[in-house]
Amino acid sequence: MTSDLPGIPSRPADGHKGTFGTVCVLGGQAAGPRVMVGGPAFAAIGALRSGCGLAVLAVPMPVMAAALVVAPSATGLALPVDESGAIKPSDVAHLLDQHILSFRCLAIGPGLGTEIPQQQVVVRLIAQGETPLVIDADALNCLANLPEFHRDMRSSAILTPHPGEFARLAKNLGFDIDASDPKSRPRAAEELARRLGCVVVLKGAQTIISDGVSTHTNATGNVALATAGTGDVLTGIIAGFVAQFFKPNMGSTSRQITAKQQGGLSLLDCARLGTYVHGLAADQWAARHGSAGMTALDLLDEIPDAIQALRSAR
Repeated sequence: MTSDLPGIPSRPADGHKGTFGTVCVLGGQAAGPRVMVGGPAFAAIGALRSGCGLAVLAVPMPVMAAALVVAPSATGLALPVDESGAIKPSDVAHLLDQHILSFRCLAIGPGLGTEIPQQQVVVRLIAQGETPLVIDADALNCLANLPEFHRDMRSSAILTPHPGEFARLAKNLGFDIDASDPKSRPRAAEELARRLGCVVVLKGAQTIISDGVSTHTNATGNVALATAGTGDVLTGIIAGFVAQFFKPNMGSTSRQITAKQQGGLSLLDCARLGTYVHGLAADQWAARHGSAGMTALDLLDEIPDAIQALRSAR
C-alpha cells in the first residue's frame, strides 16, 4: 500500500552527480581481533543504488583497499590509525572537519566498533548541526555507552536501532519500553524520537518509523532480510534519499516553509521511503527465490527496480 507514502521527487533530466548529493559512510574496523569491512561498503552501495551522486567510504586506512574492492564505485577517505590499527580520534576529527560540508548526509556506525576512540568520534559528530546523520549499528551502541549523550545531540538525525540497540539506548535515557512487543513498538519509537528530537526507524517485523509526533508502520519486507548486511543496506538507502531530497523546514510558526513546499522531503519522509524501498526490494527477491538465501549483495541489486516500482505505483 503506497497511498499514504510521500512521493519521491523527480530527478531533473539535466542533473549530474553533484546534483544528487554525496553520502559519506563512516565505519569499519582494522584493529583485531575482528576486522569489519562489509558493513560500510554495503551502506555505500545502498546509497548509490538509491540514486545519490557520490559515495565516500570513511574507513580505517588498513582496510580501505578491501572496502573499495567491495564497493568500487565509491571513493575513499582513509581514517588515521595507531600502530594497533585503532582509529585516532583527534586526527579523524580533523580530517572530517575538512570534508564534512561537502557531504549532504553522513551515515555512521556500520562495523565501526564501540571502543573509546569510536565513542569520541561519534559524540563529536552528533554535536555538529551542519550535516544530517543516519546513525546505525555500533554508533548507536557508542551512544548507549556515553552518559547523558542526549545533551550533545544537535544534529538532524535518523536513528535505525533494532530492539537490542533500542533497549541499550532506552536504559541510558532512563525509560523502559519493550521494543520487541508488537503492541508497544509504536510507543517505543515515539518515546525515543521525542527524547532525542530525531527520527527513529525501529527495525523488525513491521518496522516502525516515528518523529515523536507522526508514527508509521512499514508495509514491506519479509524474513529473507534476516541475514547479515541487510541493515547496512537500509542505512545506505535512507542516507541516499537524505542526500538527494532532504530539505529542512525554513522559518517558524506561520511563516514556516516546509520541505514539501521547497520540493523536497523531511527526514521522516526520507526514512519512510527508504524503509519501504528496502522492504520492497526484499519482497521482489523473495517472490522469485523464496524466503531464505538472500545476501546483502542480492538485496542491493533489487533497489533500482523497487524504486521504479514505487514511482510507477504513484
